[in-house]
Amino acid sequence: MKVEDFDYDLPEELIAQTPLKQRDASRLLVLDKETGEVEHKHFYDIIDYLEEGDTLVLNDSKVLPARLIGVKEETNAVIEILLLKNLEKDNWECLVKPARRIKVGTIVSFGEGKLKAKCIKELDEGLRHFELIYNGILMEILDELGTMPLPPYIHEKLEDQSRYQTVYAKEVGSAAAPTAGLHFTKELLKKIEDKGVNIAYVTLHVGLGTFRPVSVERVEDHEMHKEFYTMTKEVADLLNKTKKNGKRIIAVGTTSTRTLETIASKYNEFRECSGWTDIFIYPGYKWKAINCLITNFHLPKSTLVMLVSSLAGREHILNAYKIAIENKYRFFSFGDAMFIK
Repeated sequence: MKVEDFDYDLPEELIAQTPLKQRDASRLLVLDKETGEVEHKHFYDIIDYLEEGDTLVLNDSKVLPARLIGVKEETNAVIEILLLKNLEKDNWECLVKPARRIKVGTIVSFGEGKLKAKCIKELDEGLRHFELIYNGILMEILDELGTMPLPPYIHEKLEDQSRYQTVYAKEVGSAAAPTAGLHFTKELLKKIEDKGVNIAYVTLHVGLGTFRPVSVERVEDHEMHKEFYTMTKEVADLLNKTKKNGKRIIAVGTTSTRTLETIASKYNEFRECSGWTDIFIYPGYKWKAINCLITNFHLPKSTLVMLVSSLAGREHILNAYKIAIENKYRFFSFGDAMFIK
């Protein structure tokens, strides 16, 4: 299967640069995965597509203010570090620009020395392992010195950092937001719950895969980075009960989807567990966990376009994207949403 098969042309002006004032006022393209039929709604209409007894699954991972701009101690060269993964204690895997300047033993200083990062290992693709050196509480220091690691296609400054967090974000650890959840407000979630829809939370910390383009020609040759996930017993029991009752599991975002499919693939049911997943879902995959998906519009030739194509069919997805472009939907992280029913 060729990566080129998942390409499409997107006018640059349709890449959303800022979030809408009202989270749930985004547009919502509803796609029937069986027929390919499309409806045009607003995100607050999502409640009309959810039924009593369904379970809505959201990823409660919280984005670290993980983008740090500092200086190399010996030369004062400006260095950008993106914290990706906490390896142990104060040791982190990071993406570095420019990486060629950072060797083992190099120290990068932030906030006039309030935080320092010492390189302890060199890896490929701009990755390094650093030991963080500081006094006090790391999360407080990051809140002061760090910024949200916005995707490279967003060029506008984010005035309100909280807009790159979901309203239910709780477990700190992501290098990027699980963006499908950005459309929900607390009020909308309460209305959904009042309708008798179950709301469940899993955690998957979004890692480097989000920033990494597919660089191979054949889909099957692409390797995913591992990301950490967790599911509680309470959520596992609820999901098993939902399935048993013949009701639907509706994933919010590709991160929730990958967590659910990883666990269902491993155990043939849902269980309390945690671990690392590198699951890669593309057409031909046999779905085991979810019935429907709330998601955003994804980059051409990305693993996420492949995932949604696996659920709804490549032709249906590319046609829906074509319709969205014709109707001037907003694309990517701060853009509009799609419900695959």
